[in-house]
Amino acid sequence: MENTFRFEWTREPERYQISPERIEIITQPHTDLWQRTYYHFRNDNAPLLQMETDERYFSFLVKTDLSQSKQRFDQCGVVMYLDSENWLKASVEYENEDFAHLGSVATNHGYSDWATTAIPANVKTMWYRFSRREDDYCIECARDGEHFSQMRVCHMWEGGGTIRFGVYACSPEASSFKAVFTDMKLTECAWQAHDGQQPDE
Repeated sequence: MENTFRFEWTREPERYQISPERIEIITQPHTDLWQRTYYHFRNDNAPLLQMETDERYFSFLVKTDLSQSKQRFDQCGVVMYLDSENWLKASVEYENEDFAHLGSVATNHGYSDWATTAIPANVKTMWYRFSRREDDYCIECARDGEHFSQMRVCHMWEGGGTIRFGVYACSPEASSFKAVFTDMKLTECAWQAHDGQQPDE
């Protein structure tokens, strides 16, 4: 797959810098992505830098750095944003001086879910590998960029055609920080097809 990024802002922040090797986004306060579930509120104003593709089998890798995050829920990561009610994201969210949350959100038809696990607060960089197989998706993460662990496998109901994917950063509370994205790469799909094996009886 051609390793060429044709990123465009789906939602442009006030402050950012883009070079061939590095993207920096300065988050604005009270920016987030969430739809309805449990918390009942809706927020759809996080900045998104994405590219469009109709390629049905591929993987996208990116390294994220949130070393400057300092307020609860500050986050940056990988995203596939189709519209306000259909999107997928994964990130590390700063929580406090003791721990952070490594998690992902899949939003289908206007309802978000949140799968998360606590990680040490000193984890400030994370690699993500976002993979597509038609309308099914896999997100993996790695501390070293090589040994990836599965975070989520999901079906996106509106994700079978042309999609947009890339990176995002936001600060849901009254804060701002610089999120950094590097080492981006497009590859053949690293998420292998399932061979059809059923569970042992």
